[in-house]
Amino acid sequence: MTKRLQVLLPETEMESLRKHAKDQNLTVGEYVRRALRQVQARRPVAPPAQKLAALQQALKFSFPVADIDQINREIEQGYLR
Repeated sequence: MTKRLQVLLPETEMESLRKHAKDQNLTVGEYVRRALRQVQARRPVAPPAQKLAALQQALKFSFPVADIDQINREIEQGYLR
């Protein structure tokens, strides 16, 4: 089911939308729908507080690690085997 959304814009913004939509061979409606989808896709999956808590938890661990160059060499050697 589709729903209608009315958004009031100043004429200058509407002209800009028309121009950008036309440049991409889209209707203004499709251009706006795509823009809204892009904005929604960029939203973080988890709230910042949850991400920070996970990071703080991970920082409590102390695992042995090698120099990044050594790690990359070992990875590359694994590909060559």
